[in-house]
Amino acid sequence: MADERDHHLYDRIDEKTAELPWYVREYVDKKMRTMSPKSLLNYCHDFLIFFDWLLAEGLFAGKRTDIPLDCLESLTPQSVENFLSYLQFRLHNDKFTINRKLSALKSLFNYLQNVAETSDLKPYLLRNVMAKIAFNKIKEDQETVAQKMAGKILWNDEYEQFRRFVAHDYRDVVKDNRKLLHFHSQNAERDTAIVSLILGSGLRLSEVVGLDVGDVDFKKRMVRVIRKGNKEQYVFFSEQAGLDLEDYLGVRAKKYNLPPSNKALFVSAPMGPKDTTRRLSPRAIENLVKKYAAAFGKPSLSVHKLRHSFATRYQAENNDIPKLRRQLGHSSIQTTMIYTHLSNDELKKAVDQMDDHFDDQERLPEE
Repeated sequence: MADERDHHLYDRIDEKTAELPWYVREYVDKKMRTMSPKSLLNYCHDFLIFFDWLLAEGLFAGKRTDIPLDCLESLTPQSVENFLSYLQFRLHNDKFTINRKLSALKSLFNYLQNVAETSDLKPYLLRNVMAKIAFNKIKEDQETVAQKMAGKILWNDEYEQFRRFVAHDYRDVVKDNRKLLHFHSQNAERDTAIVSLILGSGLRLSEVVGLDVGDVDFKKRMVRVIRKGNKEQYVFFSEQAGLDLEDYLGVRAKKYNLPPSNKALFVSAPMGPKDTTRRLSPRAIENLVKKYAAAFGKPSLSVHKLRHSFATRYQAENNDIPKLRRQLGHSSIQTTMIYTHLSNDELKKAVDQMDDHFDDQERLPEE
């Protein structure tokens, strides 16, 4: 699937861990079986910030790679609080970002205290200061987050309107620009398939990028993806997404001048002196969605908001959180529960509309 992308991430992880103490490299190696390379790379960035801070504070005199376990064991809760203040006031990290960095450190320190052992069966750390540090309290509840999201996603008829806009109506916007019109003609089927697939399945950006042609099963209307934690899963997609994928695959090889060896599902237009094509990058997909969203009149729409749009529609029509959780690949059901707040708002609107038109409707028998 996205082997070449994962290899690139693992190469970057190796570069970062080479700049960190030996026990951090050991921790990262152990986590490779259970964490995605992208998450591990983020952890490495967080560790570099933390160990650089230790040096800047004079808590160890030497190189970053030589910082001993004793230095970590001697940290006080106040020292860690000072580091969190540094993140907030010097690096201008928000509370969500600080919590993520703290989570990375808690995971590392937990490994050093409760998992790793010396040759004489002793833990690497006898004292874990991170266990004493609380996460920032995030005041926004799910209802608040849901309402902020509501104005940035697609609703009702907008699903099909946006899909048709990408497939056809965008041409009217760029009809006087020959270059943009040609570019859209070249990529209309591909771009429509991407948007339709996300709106019809709720896949993450990384999952869409990593798809190969062989991962699509049209008979079962499923795609094989690698989810967070390197878990393989088969995910359903809608009938419309299937039709758009078939249209794209019908022109993919010819339009993009592809050799049989290129298995990537979504590819870029031929570039360079040799007219070579490659797997479409995450940034390219983000940019194409951003382009269409701005022209459509919803500039806040993004790849992730398309995923939210699918989830909101699914919950409103099916009211089945466990199935939605599996479809989205959420590890915690609490993450999925946010869509109940969005769909409840839609339910309220539906009830209001029923009241408005009640006099014009025949009363149905009670069930």
